[in-house]
Amino acid sequence: MPRFAGPSTMMRLPACADAAGLDACFVGVPLDIGTSNRAGTRFGPRQIRAESSMLRPYNMATGAAPFDAMQVGDVGDVPLNTFDLKDSVARIAAFYRDLLRHDVVPLTLGGDHTLTYPVLQAIAEKHGPVALIHIDAHADINDEMFGEKIAHGTPFRRAFDEGLLNNEKVYQIGLRGTGYAADDFDWSRRQGWTVVQAEDCWGQSLKPLIGRIRQEIGDTPTYITYDIDSLDPAFAPGTGTVEIGGLTTWQALELIRGCAGLNVVGGDLVEVSPPYDPSGNTALIGANLLYEMLCILPKNQTATD
Repeated sequence: MPRFAGPSTMMRLPACADAAGLDACFVGVPLDIGTSNRAGTRFGPRQIRAESSMLRPYNMATGAAPFDAMQVGDVGDVPLNTFDLKDSVARIAAFYRDLLRHDVVPLTLGGDHTLTYPVLQAIAEKHGPVALIHIDAHADINDEMFGEKIAHGTPFRRAFDEGLLNNEKVYQIGLRGTGYAADDFDWSRRQGWTVVQAEDCWGQSLKPLIGRIRQEIGDTPTYITYDIDSLDPAFAPGTGTVEIGGLTTWQALELIRGCAGLNVVGGDLVEVSPPYDPSGNTALIGANLLYEMLCILPKNQTATD
């Protein structure tokens, strides 16, 4: 069967009714009612799956062979309420609680960044407060947006408020752009989080940075959240809130591959908005980065040691 044919699942994996028997699973969250600018991320999971059909099992750069080491499947999409964001957030949390009963590591295809908040609720219930590696153009720490406490610009403020994060081990990488106030990024710093602005990443390898982060996190349960708008729009124009001066795709690979050895308990790739990139390249990058997350999961590392 040609790779462009057959059912559209992540990397042409088996479609699974639940996570029973799986070590890791891909989950779609087709959400965009938390966005404040351009919509379209509801189509992200579908397009990421479509673009992933050309990804092959073996990682020729790192030697990772995740499908030899783990049972992996695609459990489909969370059944959202398109007309009610708060109800959708509750549905996401419930869906992930059910997944985590099976001791699976979920990797999420987004969907706008609102989804990370309920996923972290479920993750923290199982693993306790987690270390967070957050790669993004935006800090997403607003207390509210247009009077609403839940939106794609508030997930990490809500996660902080609910004690879902290990505040000594939160890293925000790639932040940039204009702000509503001169101290927009300082709230994160006041909580003890590490902020690395995009300008501090320009023209250099990020291997030393992620190496230091890995050493500081140690064996703490860790969640990776990757907003595609962390990348420069030359690479990833298909997103809702574009900012110039972003990271490169090879820096993205350095960051994710550099997480190998961490106790990664979940991850997501968010804010892919296919209508703004007819080429499909933004979704293709998203599919590749999700595969790279799969390659650095602890069970895969144990098998390759």
